Amino acid sequence: MLEISVLGSGSSGNCALARTAQTTLLVDAGLSARQMTRRLEAQGVDPGALDGILITHEHGDHTRGIDVFCRTRRLPLYCTAMTREVIQDSIRAPMEWRIFESGQAFTIADLEVQSFPVPHDAVDPLGFVIRNSTGAVGVVSDVGHVTNLVKTHLRSVNALFVESNYDEIMLQNDTRRPWPTKQRILSRHGHLSNDQAAEMIAESASEALRHVILGHLSQDCNDPGVAMETVRVRLREAGFPEVEVSCAHQQHPTAWISVGAGAGTDALAPEAPDTGVEQGSLL
Repeated sequence: MLEISVLGSGSSGNCALARTAQTTLLVDAGLSARQMTRRLEAQGVDPGALDGILITHEHGDHTRGIDVFCRTRRLPLYCTAMTREVIQDSIRAPMEWRIFESGQAFTIADLEVQSFPVPHDAVDPLGFVIRNSTGAVGVVSDVGHVTNLVKTHLRSVNALFVESNYDEIMLQNDTRRPWPTKQRILSRHGHLSNDQAAEMIAESASEALRHVILGHLSQDCNDPGVAMETVRVRLREAGFPEVEVSCAHQQHPTAWISVGAGAGTDALAPEAPDTGVEQGSLL
């Protein structure tokens, strides 16, 4: 069984959790160490039993909790060399760096992790597909626009955690954000709107997809009900009306979502798509 829970997602911090009976991984660590500890325990996970942290990119709302959290527990930190170059000076804790190249696949115990590049204003931003023999989960955090490569990787997943940052009308009408900030959000290296997220999900969906968790929603320029309905409508139009759509929260974890064996025999993960990338060794 493969499970995912989002410990928190929004402008103040992002952190997700994937686990099997053998392995438990954090994806990003943008919450405070105290909040990550509390929310892991609330989800029945011993913070000292984690097997590692995957980092999508270096922005503070994805990395700010690493230093304090890792001062009392030695955890492997998986990221690219360029991401390490940016964040290592802000981390005083002794780290076990596990460096891989963007686009590389590697294994952590019984999990295979496939990384892939995404467009965002960071040095080397990534998405991940995490899979075992029974299921696959996709994690796509901050994305400015959707590439064919992103959609190709996501066609293999049973559950997807993806950014749906803003409603376009709400963002345009927002009076607190200056125009340069709006331009960054709207740019091809900014964030996904509800409509963009819905289009990406519908175009990458397969019969294997059962669950979508929307994350990184703006508190001022989005509404969970609007975001979920936008995605549901587009999925229905694409012929996938039974996919469950929910929203992650900034203040508390989501319920565990299970994929693969035990979650229904039709939820087994298909084979990973052929992207021309061979599995490599970590540095």
